[in-house]
Amino acid sequence: MAIGDIPILSMLRTRLDWAQSRQRVLAENVANADTPKFRGHDLAPLKFDDAPLAAPGGVSTVSLTRTAGSHIEGVGLSPSPYRSGNSRTFEVRPTGNAVNLEEEMMKVAANQMDFQTATALYTRSLNLIKTALGKR
Repeated sequence: MAIGDIPILSMLRTRLDWAQSRQRVLAENVANADTPKFRGHDLAPLKFDDAPLAAPGGVSTVSLTRTAGSHIEGVGLSPSPYRSGNSRTFEVRPTGNAVNLEEEMMKVAANQMDFQTATALYTRSLNLIKTALGKR
């Protein structure tokens, strides 16, 4: 069995490729922050629904039930008084540009942390395989 055939390593490699592509898109957004009529772009979130490690029936959802009125409601059961994280809170500039540098830099930082996490997991998985084979 080749190392590329191990599902977890394949998924981590896919995650690293996605993070690299997202970094390129976010860098383009930042570079065009002053370009008239430029709209920022982002990649769709990465999903592993068809992954070989997934359960045959998929992941079932678990819901919370309030058995008494004094119990705290679960997340998402009542309308939140706060704005969701996906809402755009800025306006388009008079030049037509809709890139918010603060938002883009937050996305870049989050993407960097995701990339570093996936890299660390990949490295540790390879070291575990080397240890198991006695090559370390």
